[in-house]
Amino acid sequence: MPVMPGAEPFFHAGGSTGVLLCHGFTSTPQSMRPWADYLVNAGLTVSLPRLPGHGTTWQELGRTRWEDWYGEVDRAYEELRGQASEVFVMGLSIGGCLALRLAELRGDAVAGLVIVNLLITADTDTMLARLAPVMKYVLPSVKGIGSDIKKEGIQELAYDRIPSSAGASMLQLCKLTRRRLSDVTQPVLAYHTTVDHVVGPASMRVLRAALPGEQLTVRECGNSYHVATLDNDAEEIFAGSLEFVRAHSHAGRE
Repeated sequence: MPVMPGAEPFFHAGGSTGVLLCHGFTSTPQSMRPWADYLVNAGLTVSLPRLPGHGTTWQELGRTRWEDWYGEVDRAYEELRGQASEVFVMGLSIGGCLALRLAELRGDAVAGLVIVNLLITADTDTMLARLAPVMKYVLPSVKGIGSDIKKEGIQELAYDRIPSSAGASMLQLCKLTRRRLSDVTQPVLAYHTTVDHVVGPASMRVLRAALPGEQLTVRECGNSYHVATLDNDAEEIFAGSLEFVRAHSHAGRE
């Protein structure tokens, strides 16, 4: 299946500290590429995989499940560990949930996490939360959620439809990850925007309740929407993530 131009995965070998970036549901590596480039310019080794079913057609996404997406994240992690002495994991939206799941299963082998607009539970007032468990039997797809960006002239490379079966599987991933948040022992830096038309405040409440204050740092972004990595606060997020890596790295500054 041909990949959309701009949706290709990315890898750059740099220093001994590695960063694994995870994009969001129905999105592509394009939404994370500026972040990847920033970290590459700082001398880090960076991996930005394309999740299965993404960057091609929404129909193909409908043939995948969360296990496929997590499997690719885990594969990219193994590849990165072959070239870096330590790995930090960073994610946007459901990419943040995948990052947390990797931390739950990999333990101390993950050095730390940076999460932007985490999706780990669906707010009860969203259509997806109400319908996803049953709509796969009724509707093949629903309207997409891409390009929730405040900055003018910027577009996210994402599907305009959400396959219902994949949406239901995504919520299964969220549920499984929530159950084991107590297994996350790494330092976590979480960014959230004050206005987000895709993810409501419930996910941050779940994260705050699960992780102690000395482990979790939360920063608010006031000039972006959901895809903050392409929005007005992107540079603040990128710089903060690099500071976080340097503060928690065992390898020292790159």
